[in-house]
Amino acid sequence: MKQLMALFHRNKNSEQRQKPQKKWHRPDRWLLGVVIVLSLFGILMVYDSSVAIALRDFGDQYYFVREQAKWLVLGLVACFILMRTDYHVLHIFALPLLVGTLVLLAGVFIPGIGIHALGARRWINMGVFVIQPAELAKLTLIIYLSAWFSFKESKRFVGFMLLVAVLVGLVVLEPDLGTSIILTGIAVLMYFFSGARIYQFLLLIPALLISVLGLAVFSPYRLRRITTFLNPESDPLGASYQIRQVILALGSGGWFGVGIGKSRQKYEYLPEANTDSIFAIIGEELGFVGATAIILCFLFLVWRGFRIAKRAPDAFGRYLAAGITSWIAIQAVVNLASMVALVPLTGVPLPLVSYGGSSLIILLSGIGILANISRQS
Repeated sequence: MKQLMALFHRNKNSEQRQKPQKKWHRPDRWLLGVVIVLSLFGILMVYDSSVAIALRDFGDQYYFVREQAKWLVLGLVACFILMRTDYHVLHIFALPLLVGTLVLLAGVFIPGIGIHALGARRWINMGVFVIQPAELAKLTLIIYLSAWFSFKESKRFVGFMLLVAVLVGLVVLEPDLGTSIILTGIAVLMYFFSGARIYQFLLLIPALLISVLGLAVFSPYRLRRITTFLNPESDPLGASYQIRQVILALGSGGWFGVGIGKSRQKYEYLPEANTDSIFAIIGEELGFVGATAIILCFLFLVWRGFRIAKRAPDAFGRYLAAGITSWIAIQAVVNLASMVALVPLTGVPLPLVSYGGSSLIILLSGIGILANISRQS
């Protein structure tokens, strides 16, 4: 921790010396436009996909969409505030945010504070609301690594590996392998963007692959997901049930879909229809054309994000923009790949579209930071 503190203060001093003169412009309107489109489309699809389970669990067909709309408003407020706040301020708070996130990740295991549900401990009861620290970890990791990497340093591989191991290790223990993969992917890409040497990746990538396989093999439910991914016919009513229903939904959509609101899979045939599997409902109702349009929206969003990173006025802004964009890209790819059976199901939501408060609010906060960087580019 002393080494991390020392690096943080050196980063802070270096950034203060190199801080360029601010030139404020309008935020990237194309970026904000596609984010609004995806978010509003998400509201529509959350309502559409959750009607049956909302009536079953709460007796109110509008329960999930009302919650999602509330979180969208809070997320847009956070986005607006961060869009108007100089992103250089985050450099000062990089270490406190990281430490606070580690405390929250550890807090999920404390009885009375952490919430145990669906066989996992991923949430903390804050009294008036519930937070998922693993979602916050994505943004705080990006902020900290951006502050760290903006300072040139030749020997940081061991420190980088230690930080990632601690942060990802806490998430794995929840257990949440999907978020662990995303966090690892973000960290590795940002390390690559910082100018890492090739031999370090030759060491890093095999080690990560072995770790992921080890976690999967030694966990019974993860092992079942892998075996059913390799052989979907092995357990059609058990471990492979969800992916079979996903494929059925996508296949029945055809070119143009069965029409908005006419999905059959949402009537409790498809598990997690409003969260992890929402893209299957999109494919069923809007078909190949509609699903492709959503994928193109994400590709456009990622392109605008990396464009902002390329034009950022300093190293901190470049790493910050590249990290946030990588986060959106990796999470979207993991979700979409699992929906078309290219990878095993991981339980990762589709950014901006799937139901979920912590994910939506924190992701929109990241978009606000990205927009602020575009204002100074």
